[in-house]
Amino acid sequence: MTRAGAALAGVWTRVGPRFLPFADAATPELPIGRLLRLSLFQVSVGMAAVLLIGTLNRVMIVELDVPAGLVAAMVALPLGFAPLRALIGFRSDTHRSVLGWRRVPYIWFGSLTQFGGLAIMPFALIILSGDSNGPAWAGHAAAALAFLLVGAGMHMVQTVGLALAADLAPARSLARVVALLTAMFLLGMLVAGLAFGALLAPFSQLRLIQVIQGAAVLTMALNILALWKQEPRDPARTRGRGDSPGFVESWRLLSGSGPWGRRLVVIALGTAGFAMQDVLLEPYGGQVLGLGVAATTTLTALLALGGIIGLVLAARALGGGWDAHRVAGAGVLLGAFAFAAIIFAAPLDSPALFGCGAMLIGFGAGLFAHATLTACMGAAPPGQVGLALGAWGATQASAAGLGVAVGGLLRDGVGALALTGRLGEALASTATGYGTVYLVEIALLFATLAAMGPLVQAAREDPSGLPSRLGLAGTPTGT
Repeated sequence: MTRAGAALAGVWTRVGPRFLPFADAATPELPIGRLLRLSLFQVSVGMAAVLLIGTLNRVMIVELDVPAGLVAAMVALPLGFAPLRALIGFRSDTHRSVLGWRRVPYIWFGSLTQFGGLAIMPFALIILSGDSNGPAWAGHAAAALAFLLVGAGMHMVQTVGLALAADLAPARSLARVVALLTAMFLLGMLVAGLAFGALLAPFSQLRLIQVIQGAAVLTMALNILALWKQEPRDPARTRGRGDSPGFVESWRLLSGSGPWGRRLVVIALGTAGFAMQDVLLEPYGGQVLGLGVAATTTLTALLALGGIIGLVLAARALGGGWDAHRVAGAGVLLGAFAFAAIIFAAPLDSPALFGCGAMLIGFGAGLFAHATLTACMGAAPPGQVGLALGAWGATQASAAGLGVAVGGLLRDGVGALALTGRLGEALASTATGYGTVYLVEIALLFATLAAMGPLVQAAREDPSGLPSRLGLAGTPTGT
């Protein structure tokens, strides 16, 4: 190699990780090729999430003429499985296998469950719409089963997949590995949303069957590729685990190893604070600011872009030694400013301020989610990573679902009162219902900061002990 070529190679080696933010997640123990292949399970979960809460939501209401209330009930069914993520993680920690696998069986059966739900879903939806000779109850039962199977499979694959990544990644690169996996989830959602939109135009029932069953096949292909030769077979590790403590005892051991109650309260409050607006942001842009469909659709891209930037910066901060709860606190503060910007966009009639607020929401949520997930993974005692991840996932998914439901009900209730003049002439506006939800979200985010303060104080002084009651012993900025 010439001297100029060697110099150029040296510059590229130094610059590469800076502009490819997840390149430094690779380690000799977990090379970049193996890590990217492992992350494919997040792509399949992101694809299923878009299908459930986005594409099918619209298709069922608009094209298949299914009542919106019934659609909401179907979409909410997978959330009923979310609390079981802690049990799934625990079972993968203590699984007995003569082959020496702990995580692989659960990811495999989760993939099969997800595949089964997607395989029967299009036919169930067609019967549900009434466009068949089958009885109505069969459509309801089949659609409910399909949504439940897909949701159960998603929760199982994601919980145990993250636990497998924690097993494989060394501690020094764990934050960057988590950031890469979360970014792949967002990437899967973004690509799947664009692909489903393109494939279902023009819409037909035959095309719907083809697209959903194609997603089922792709799910199996991605998850098999992600699993291939990832978890080492070690029969000694999984043999004779009959004396292992049960779930209740394991949970007591986990909760006794640190302030897990407070951590879960922080996750619940923060997640609900960010999630209440999930189904309201685009309607707010259309009804309050008068934006068209094309303009409001870009909000998804802005949220995803902000989320990815948040993940990158969170990974860099945590990799540089920052306390995870301080990073999460920064995300919460940014979220509060973002919701304030959304509120002021209405009286100022500023779509630009609205777009900046939407991007900041994604940015703050990305910082918060990545930091809290990394904190849970890092605080898990040996042999309890799956249980810790399951607790994080169960709390996060349950709080998000509850937050979305409460946000929708609050917007409808307050909006109806405002438009009928019961709240006064000054508040007789469409923006009142939305603004109330955003104000509640700001309050929840400040409550999150209050709950998070003692975690930062304890990390600085003594990680082993925290007061049991919520208080303001310290703030996430360390003051």
